Amino acid sequence: MTGSTTPPPGWYPDPDGAPGQARWWNGGGWSDVTTPTGPGVAVGASPVLAPPGPGKPPEVLTGTPVTGGGGRAAWVMGLSVLGLVVAVVAAFLVSRGAAGNGTATGATSSASRESPAGPTFAPGTVRIIDREAGISYPYLGEGWYEWALQQQYEVTSVAGQYFTTQELTPDATMFIAQCTSGPVAPDYGWAGPPTLGTTASTLADSVRVNYYPGPNERRVVRDEERTVDGHAAHLFEFQLSWHVPGYDATGERAALLLIDTGRAAPALLYVSIPNTHAELYGVIDRILGDVEVLD
Repeated sequence: MTGSTTPPPGWYPDPDGAPGQARWWNGGGWSDVTTPTGPGVAVGASPVLAPPGPGKPPEVLTGTPVTGGGGRAAWVMGLSVLGLVVAVVAAFLVSRGAAGNGTATGATSSASRESPAGPTFAPGTVRIIDREAGISYPYLGEGWYEWALQQQYEVTSVAGQYFTTQELTPDATMFIAQCTSGPVAPDYGWAGPPTLGTTASTLADSVRVNYYPGPNERRVVRDEERTVDGHAAHLFEFQLSWHVPGYDATGERAALLLIDTGRAAPALLYVSIPNTHAELYGVIDRILGDVEVLD
């Protein structure tokens, strides 16, 4: 252990004083993620933690994709630290059983048995509302956790859901299944609706380089124009495969749906399922078929 007096990452009483709420401390500062206290949430006592600083926005990584193949979550700055402590946090959390039906039942069963827990959605949540991107889409049920990781290169903010499929990869990061969204960051070629296809292709190249083991091979499944809730969109879906020692998965199905919402930046919906959970591939079509554009 180190000699630092800084408390380790974990849930602590909300420094804003909200009753019955805990806030995630990432080891170096407060996050924006809170959760109700209660069974299944281990809340530590740490009087030395200071309240969140005023209004500093999260760091946004944009521009040219990082060179070289990395782990599935290599884009999460400091995620290796979280990967080391997540098992400790999970030890305090109550195991969750399957709930729901249809595709969500499969998602619940696999995720709740195998993945460390994270921040849960409010009771009664059925859709994820991403006001920054201007879209909403289905919440996949118990076992999928509210996004509590850090920034992605391709968007300026992140909302969504995920669960962990491998706690520690060879490059000391986590591997996850995810369904996330956000407004597209600059420098990916967006110049209005005529560029939906080329921008979607550029984004797909970026996530391939940044978030997956390499070398890998890509097979394009769908590359097509779409209409989403009356808005022009483009879908780029692919299957990746690799053989890299130390990774549980040897491939992944991923889909990027780019939507012209009428805002300055289009909305990107990114869904990815490792082949260790191939029974959940149907989640992709479920999500793609139920996206709404916010007024």
